[in-house]
Amino acid sequence: MKRFAVALPARPRLTEQAIGFELVQGGSEPARADYRLDAERLSDIGARAVIIVLFSLMAIRFGADFLATGRLTGLLLLVSEALVVVLTVMRRSAATVDRSMRARVLTTFSMLGPPLLQPGHLPALAPEVLTVALSAAGLGVVIAGKMTLGRSFGLMPANRGVVCAGVYRIVRHPIYAGYLVTHGAFLMANPGVWNVLALVAADGALLARAVCEERTLARDVKYREYQQTVRWRVLPGLF
Repeated sequence: MKRFAVALPARPRLTEQAIGFELVQGGSEPARADYRLDAERLSDIGARAVIIVLFSLMAIRFGADFLATGRLTGLLLLVSEALVVVLTVMRRSAATVDRSMRARVLTTFSMLGPPLLQPGHLPALAPEVLTVALSAAGLGVVIAGKMTLGRSFGLMPANRGVVCAGVYRIVRHPIYAGYLVTHGAFLMANPGVWNVLALVAADGALLARAVCEERTLARDVKYREYQQTVRWRVLPGLF
């Protein structure tokens, strides 16, 4: 009797690459989430490192200028920037963060201005007593705002909790208002094309950043109620 053999299709063998592909596909969402988290952590660490380096260079420049000339205006600006470094390192994590390219560009431009400033070598546009008084007033507003925020302070537009107490009852971004006053006093004490260009770019980005931040914060109903109570963003009667 003849025997008949039925040929069955061979089962495809899985190569190591195919097995690896299936494993990655099977766990793609957790893997991607972990990758995004690691990337955000690295980005956050890098941003803090850049801030510390820029502030250190700024401290060297203005510290040397103070020792050589005794001028206080630049030193007060340095104190304001020191608060940025301390609170940036200590900030709490945010519930909602705007990581769009627009937010990154505005944040970068608004932050790079002050560390790039240079002590002036031209005659001051106003007596030092006036520039020191204005700088101290602006610094006082900045300190009050940052102390009210505490660990809710941050760089990227984010919701780290709605704060509406203290100086936040006057304008919605009092820290930015203090920056503008301090920067104006610095320019009067240290006039120069470079300083003007640096601060015009930085402060223009700062005001645009305020608008960008509010788009993120306005997702919170508490912040929308706060906007109805406090009308102006930075400059009462203007903006």
